[in-house]
Amino acid sequence: MIRRFLTIPLVLTTALLAGATGCALTGSCRSVSDVQARILDGLKVVTVARDLDHPWGLAFLPDGRVLVTEKRGRMRLIDPNSGQPPRVVEGLPQVRDEGQGGLLDLALDPDYASEPWVYWSYSEAGSGPEARLSGTAVARGQLKGDRMAQIEVIYRQRPKVEGSGHFGSRLVFARDKTLFITLGERQKDQPSKPGRDHAQNVASALGKVVRIQRDGSIPADNPRFAGSGALPELWSIGHRNPQGAALHPVTGELWITEHGPQGGDEVNRVLPGRNHGWPLASDGCPYGSLPTESCRVNGGRHAPDFEPPLTTWVPWSIAPSGLAFNTGKRYAGWEGQLFSGSLKGEALWRMTLDGNRIVDREPLLKGRIGRIRDVRMGPDGWLYVLTDGDGGRLIRLER
Repeated sequence: MIRRFLTIPLVLTTALLAGATGCALTGSCRSVSDVQARILDGLKVVTVARDLDHPWGLAFLPDGRVLVTEKRGRMRLIDPNSGQPPRVVEGLPQVRDEGQGGLLDLALDPDYASEPWVYWSYSEAGSGPEARLSGTAVARGQLKGDRMAQIEVIYRQRPKVEGSGHFGSRLVFARDKTLFITLGERQKDQPSKPGRDHAQNVASALGKVVRIQRDGSIPADNPRFAGSGALPELWSIGHRNPQGAALHPVTGELWITEHGPQGGDEVNRVLPGRNHGWPLASDGCPYGSLPTESCRVNGGRHAPDFEPPLTTWVPWSIAPSGLAFNTGKRYAGWEGQLFSGSLKGEALWRMTLDGNRIVDREPLLKGRIGRIRDVRMGPDGWLYVLTDGDGGRLIRLER
C-alpha cells in the first residue's frame, strides 16, 4: 500500500555563503557573492541562479554551463562559476506564450560532443486561417556563442487546435538515441463529454507519447496501432498532460508523470503500444464534481483494458512536473529513488521503488521553496530543481 507522509517542518539555519555555486559542476571554484543556502527537511537548498522568468526546463552543457528555458520565449545561458547574471540566447523562433503554452523543455543530443544539437519543445501558432490554433512543436539548433544557429523544426503535433492548455511536453532521449516527446491532449477530452476522446484517437497526436529519430524521421520499429489513419510516430496513447519524463536507469524504459483532472495525478511506466486510458479511466474525478475517493472516472479501473498507473494522488492533485531518477551517490539511502516536482503542492516528492513498483513516497520541501517546475539529475550527482514564477530559481539540493 502506498503511504502518504506528512512533511515535518525543519528549518535549521539561514546563511549567506560565499563561493561554491559552480564548484560541484566543474570542480573549479570562484567567489560568488549572492548564494543563499538553507537547510530544509535535511536538504541544503543552494540557489545557483535567481530572477528567472517562469523557467520551464534545463539542460547541462558539457562545460558546466546550464541552459534554461523561460516560458515566455527566452532561453538563458547560466555560468555557475562566473557570478554573472544569466545571458539570453538569441535567434530562437517565436513561441505562442498563452496559458500553459510557451517555450518548454530542453534536451541535448546524446552525441553532443560530435553532434552539438540542442532540442527544445514549444507551443507553436498556426498560420494563415489557422492562426488562432496552436500545438506542441520540437526544434533543434546549435549554440554558437550566445546565439542559436542552424535551427530546424523536426516535429509538429497534429492537429493544431484552439485553446491554451495541456501542451505536455518533455523531451527524453532513449538509449538507442531516438527521442521521446510527451504530448498533452490540449484539454479537449472530458469524461463528462463522451465522443471527444482525442487521446484515444490514433489518427491524432493529442494525448500521446511519440518517438522519433533525431532528425524528425520515424523509427521503423515503432509500435503499430490498429485504426484508420494511425500515426507512425505513436509510442503510447491515452495520456492527459504529461509534464515529467525520465528513463529508468536499469531498464531504460520511459517513466512519466501526468496531471489528472480533479485528483488522479499519475506516475506511469510507458511501454510501446500501450493505452493508458484517458479519458475513459482515471483515479481522478470529472470537473464539476466534488473530489472524493468514490467519484473516479470509470471507478478508476484500468486493467485489463488500459495500463494501470504505478501510483496516483487522490482525492487532491499535486500537479506533478519534472521527473528524475537518482543515479548518483550523493544521497545515502536514496539510491535509485524517483523524484517529482509539484506545482500545486509546492513539494519535491521522493518515491521509493521495489523493481517497477512504487512502495513509498513522501513530500520534501513542502511549501518551502515554491512551485517546482522541473527536476534534473546534475552531472555532479546532485539534484537540481527549477522553481516556477517571475522570480524563478535554479536550485541545487545537497545532503
